[in-house]
Amino acid sequence: MELRWWWAGRPDPDRGPTGRRWLGDLLLWAAVSAPVAYAGVTPPYPRYAVPLLVGSLALLALAVALGRRLPLAALVAVVFGSLLDGNFVFAIPVFSFLAGRRSTGTGRPAAVFGAIAVGGSALNLGLLGTEPETWFLLASVLLFAGVFPWLIGRHRRQQRALAQAQRRHAEAEERERRSAVDRIRLRERARIAQEMHDSLGHDLSLIALRAAGLEVASDLPPAHRAAAGELRVSVAAATERLREIIGVLREDRPGSLRPAGETVAELVDGARDAGMTVALRAAGEVGALPPLAAHTVHRVVREALTNAARYAPRAAVAVTVERTGDEVVVGVVNAAPPAGPLPGPASDGSGLLALRERVRLAGGALDAGPRDGGFQVSARLPLTADATAGADTRPPAAEPDDAAPGAGGVACRTDGGPDASGPGRASGEQSGEAARRLRDARRRVRRSLLMAFGAPAVLGLVLALVYYPLATAGAVLDRAGYERLRVGDPRDGLGLPRRQAAPPTADDDPGACEYYTDGNFPFAEPTWRLCFSDGRLVSKERIAQ
Repeated sequence: MELRWWWAGRPDPDRGPTGRRWLGDLLLWAAVSAPVAYAGVTPPYPRYAVPLLVGSLALLALAVALGRRLPLAALVAVVFGSLLDGNFVFAIPVFSFLAGRRSTGTGRPAAVFGAIAVGGSALNLGLLGTEPETWFLLASVLLFAGVFPWLIGRHRRQQRALAQAQRRHAEAEERERRSAVDRIRLRERARIAQEMHDSLGHDLSLIALRAAGLEVASDLPPAHRAAAGELRVSVAAATERLREIIGVLREDRPGSLRPAGETVAELVDGARDAGMTVALRAAGEVGALPPLAAHTVHRVVREALTNAARYAPRAAVAVTVERTGDEVVVGVVNAAPPAGPLPGPASDGSGLLALRERVRLAGGALDAGPRDGGFQVSARLPLTADATAGADTRPPAAEPDDAAPGAGGVACRTDGGPDASGPGRASGEQSGEAARRLRDARRRVRRSLLMAFGAPAVLGLVLALVYYPLATAGAVLDRAGYERLRVGDPRDGLGLPRRQAAPPTADDDPGACEYYTDGNFPFAEPTWRLCFSDGRLVSKERIAQ
């Protein structure tokens, strides 16, 4: 089991339906078998041609079967198959790419390629006596047909992992956005509950006080005084019950609630006293609004003025409250700030979500967005007693990006209220995990690109540094040594290198002439031709390159 997973890595990411996998494997086997089969059915026919062909096709079929679960084992099988049939070299880049595509990490593939390189070099140079030029060719095949396709496959896998991480990150961000919307909505509802607790508790306390006055009144019959006492007890119990149910949501913050009985006009006057330029226009009988509508109008104006002062300093602000029929329309518009916005982070638009929720619960609709370089907030509220009955109970949608105020915009922010930290924290952890996976995927892609460009250069340099000493060792005759040679001198006294270079062409007779190199890089080709007769040098010449 350990060996199996060492070869396999992780499961194949390309695994699909079983029928599709079988068809893909069959087509892959047909493609990699075509060169081997063509060479096997065309003359000349070597000895044992049929068993060799059958064995080669079976080995390729085994490699295809192992390719999904054990991609590195499949690659090794194909490399060993190239010892039996040179046409296996066409299958090496295919299985190398699939190994990079289907396996993770670099340790196991690096060990496999290293073992193939070391074992192949020992076999060719030590046991088979392969010439350095031939060894270099075989090493180049391993590099270009094995390592390079593996790097491409690995890069393709990292790209796909990055795409998946980006998708998960986007999904986590969407969940976080929705969670933030839910937290804002719940926080605003909790604030409404706090304010209801304060206002309703105050009204109930007044009722209980009046009932207590009736209870001690001397001009009432005893039965009426008893009824008033029962009413006082019931109201006191209701007040206590209200405190237990809603009061747990309260967070005592000085100044978080509107002053008792404050009107929009008084609110605007307070803003003027603070140095703001505010114009108020009221149309209709706006002073006798229902409590819910009046409170919501006050909230809209207060939040808009507060944030106009923050995000549009010294800009003129126009407040409009108009009552038409059975609805009231309130609007707050600020111009662009003369000196630009105050330094600090831009608003994220969460306050608009909270204000929209408050207006929605009152049965109305809120509209906010940029206007002529400034920002506008407007709300339309019904005045009927059952306004909230027809209100949309769906969660508010997130504000678009252009609704979040930037420079010169009114940013409606809310403070306080309980925070739905449980779902928010879970969503935040999911978003953080997705962001970490995205960073890891990007880092792996960058590392893959670095390997794709750096590994070939390093491997080529290593091959050159290893090949050059092997190809030139004992076969270098420098120019000074060549110039010292004289025609007619006996060979034994010339002090020639112990090893000759290969003849430039197969037609040259190695028995009559000897070839040496001057160490030219990188292939160390033969440079000098020395011909002998009866043990004496009869001619010497430089071979044209």
